[in-house]
Amino acid sequence: MKLFIAGHNGMVGGALVRRFQNEPGVELVLRTRRELDLTNQAAVDAFYSAEKPDTVIVAAAKVGGIHANNTYPADFLYDNLAIAANCVHGAYRAGVQRLLFLGSSCIYPKHAPQPMPEDCLLTGALEPTNEAYAIAKIAGLKLAQYYRKQHGVLFHSAMPTNLYGPGDNYHPQNSHVLPALIRRFHEAKQSSLAEVVAWGTGSPKREFLHVDDLADACAFLLGQDNPPDWMNVGTGTDVTIRELTEQVAAVTGFTGKIAWDASKPDGTPRKLMDVSRLTKLGWKAKIGLSAGLERTYASFLAEQSSGQLRG
Repeated sequence: MKLFIAGHNGMVGGALVRRFQNEPGVELVLRTRRELDLTNQAAVDAFYSAEKPDTVIVAAAKVGGIHANNTYPADFLYDNLAIAANCVHGAYRAGVQRLLFLGSSCIYPKHAPQPMPEDCLLTGALEPTNEAYAIAKIAGLKLAQYYRKQHGVLFHSAMPTNLYGPGDNYHPQNSHVLPALIRRFHEAKQSSLAEVVAWGTGSPKREFLHVDDLADACAFLLGQDNPPDWMNVGTGTDVTIRELTEQVAAVTGFTGKIAWDASKPDGTPRKLMDVSRLTKLGWKAKIGLSAGLERTYASFLAEQSSGQLRG
């Protein structure tokens, strides 16, 4: 298998490289953002024509947390639409027979049934704070679905829940909740602060999947002869943001007070994936949240000490 991982320098792409780099019979094809601009259709077409991969995983995306999505919605919509369209259409034109597009749990309605089944897609309004990103991911999922329907190529998608792990983005404003908490509590401990202020009320519930589990699920899905058009990937369990915050504080060694700023937005009340379809196929997540947080904080410290910390 000649496998192109689009976005291999990101957190998800890095996990996919770890998963496949020693796999017998797999040749990885990788390009940095400088080497290949995925928002440029001509560049993507030229790449596909030259390299001729037979399998593609689209892990590239412009990503961020509530603040980034609220502040740069046009950028999130355009860039992610372009990446999806160019990667999917270019793969088809180049004769790629297998493509796995990675989406997000935010594609589902804000008030979707909990846990969220695949079938609830497009049954209600999206969460406004990340609508632009969600619309782009829905478009990518539908592109894969309809290229499969019209052209007979095996293009399908995986919808992971909230991800964390090595190589995450720890930007103070533009990161997701878990890496933002890790950085905030680490720096608070380093500065001997007595208090850390957390956003919102802490009441929303979130599900977290270690990125190495997602990479393993992707390998599993690529091994399926006739997978569904899209499949949820998660743990099937969730925690409140308050519980998560307390766990992160404990992992980093912060012993001060946690104060909650209820004037800041909470986002979607709950986002738990229904993973029963994937479970029935025979795959389950292996890395629990406690162990995953320990591993992630260790990687944060290693990335920081080596000067490779993103954000």
